[in-house]
Amino acid sequence: MSRIGKKIIEIPKGVEVKINGHHVSVKGPLGTLQNEFHTDVDIVMEGAILSVKRHTDDPFHRSLHGLTRALLNNMIVGVTKGFEKKLDVIGTGYKVALAGNKLTLNISYTHPVEFTAPAGIKFAVEPIAKDNRITISGIDRQLVGQVASDIRDAQRPEPYKGKGIKYMTEKIMRKAGKRGK
Repeated sequence: MSRIGKKIIEIPKGVEVKINGHHVSVKGPLGTLQNEFHTDVDIVMEGAILSVKRHTDDPFHRSLHGLTRALLNNMIVGVTKGFEKKLDVIGTGYKVALAGNKLTLNISYTHPVEFTAPAGIKFAVEPIAKDNRITISGIDRQLVGQVASDIRDAQRPEPYKGKGIKYMTEKIMRKAGKRGK
């Protein structure tokens, strides 16, 4: 048995789960999420408890077992609490502006870099000391992580001065510069 796959998922009050074959819809206070799961894994709902069963002990089915349970849990957590990622924009002259759902970054390019929030994603910008912090929030964990990764890829932190866009919890491994003789 998969360590993660064998755990049950308790459905909190205010969350409605509908299972139609391998299509699962989760509705909660923050919104609705839908996902289509692999046919080799069965999702069973008994009262307010969800569990995942696999067909065989094949390595492929074992990998799907834990994955399906984790995705279901992320859907339930997403519609109840939501997810967020925080990015720090570090560098002299690096500016961040938010207009509606459009994020504009001025980061060492001759042109501004713009990101439009996809449906279900919200941006927030707050100044911290001399830098800026971007908060990306939404109910879909995969989409929040993907948008945060796309923004970070616009200017990854460089190892000499640490300038760039980094996750709030990320530690930048700094390199020593050239040494004089």
